[in-house]
Amino acid sequence: MADPVHQFVVEPIFPLPPLGAVDLSLTNAAAYMLLTAAVGAGFMIFAGRRRQLVPGRMQLVAELLYQAIENLVVGAIGREGMRFFPLVFSLFSFILVANMIGMFPFAFTVTAQVVVTGALGLLVFAVVTVYGLWRNGVRFLKIFMPSGVPVYLAPLIVPIEIISYLSRPVSHSVRLFAVMLAGHITLKVFAGFIVDLSSLGPLGMAATIAPLAMTVGLTALELLMAVIQAYVFTMLTCMYLSDAMHPGH
Repeated sequence: MADPVHQFVVEPIFPLPPLGAVDLSLTNAAAYMLLTAAVGAGFMIFAGRRRQLVPGRMQLVAELLYQAIENLVVGAIGREGMRFFPLVFSLFSFILVANMIGMFPFAFTVTAQVVVTGALGLLVFAVVTVYGLWRNGVRFLKIFMPSGVPVYLAPLIVPIEIISYLSRPVSHSVRLFAVMLAGHITLKVFAGFIVDLSSLGPLGMAATIAPLAMTVGLTALELLMAVIQAYVFTMLTCMYLSDAMHPGH
């Protein structure tokens, strides 16, 4: 059976001379991230090129995605939170397109790389922290002491809240990374069973029915998780941005 983890190996596809200790070669991960950004941006540009009153299929899909993220931002942060809409929608689009591209056979899933999801998580963490301090000043520290909590519980609550806040980038990124990694490994294992069993003759071909059914079911589940994980990452981003807008609530 082929190694199910090999699909996640980062390999150079266009070698370039190093700059000191920095390898500038274009890797499969970088290429697929560029492809993801191009597909996401290209779809929105192409879908909105005519802006008809009665939208076509592509314009309708683009408008539904826009409206879904707008409702999420306004519901979690408020109308004032629309200033973060470009960031939130970009994150959602990038993760969704990357997850979908990773469903194609032999494609590279960039969201199964912890360095990619970790960078996205740190980006959200940095934006929340910097904007929260810029907007609220010292009052931003109220996030570590939620309203309504008795003062005598502060020595217990504040350290817990600080640890919880600092761990946000980890939980935010590892959730997406782990789900995509585990799902693709499981899918590759059952697909490998089909290939191996089919080489054993008629009896082996008959035995492929079970792993084939599992592969079809897992593929459907992975497609669903690709959408859910993009939405969950976006929803958590909105919740964290809400803390920056309204600390202590």
